Amino acid sequence: MGIDIYIQILALTIIGILLLWFGYIIFLGSLSPFNWGWFSWKDWWKREKFKGVPGEPRTCPVCSMKMIRGELVKSIAFPSLSGGRDRLMYIKGCFICLNENVPRRCPICDSHLSVDDFLVSRMFERIGQKNHVHVLGCNKCKL
Repeated sequence: MGIDIYIQILALTIIGILLLWFGYIIFLGSLSPFNWGWFSWKDWWKREKFKGVPGEPRTCPVCSMKMIRGELVKSIAFPSLSGGRDRLMYIKGCFICLNENVPRRCPICDSHLSVDDFLVSRMFERIGQKNHVHVLGCNKCKL
C-alpha cells in the first residue's frame, strides 16, 4: 500500500486525460471528418441567435437572423420567361422565422409580415459563382 497505488492513480489519470484529448481531436478538432461537408459540430455548438444586417451572407432577409452553415431559406424560384439568367423568386424565410416567434419585416417598406407573406425578389444566376438575389419588396408593397 505504499507508492504503488499513487503510481497507478497517476497512470490512470494520464491515460484518462489522453483519451479525452483524442476524443476532442476526433469529434471537434479541425481535421475531424465530422466537420467536413455542409454540417459542422463546431457551428452547431457555437450557434448564436443574433440579429444580423440584411444583405450580409448567411442572414435571412425576412427576420435578419444569422444562420449557420447548411441552413437554407425557403423560397420558390420561377423559370425565366425571357430565357435570360434572371428569375422571379418568392422568399418565405428561414426555419427560425417560420417556426419560432420572431418578428418578420419587409426590408423595403418595414411592414410586419405574417407567416403566409413572402418577399418578392430577383435571382440572377451567375456562371461559376454564387447566385445573386436582389429583394424588391414584400407581397404587400410590391404586388
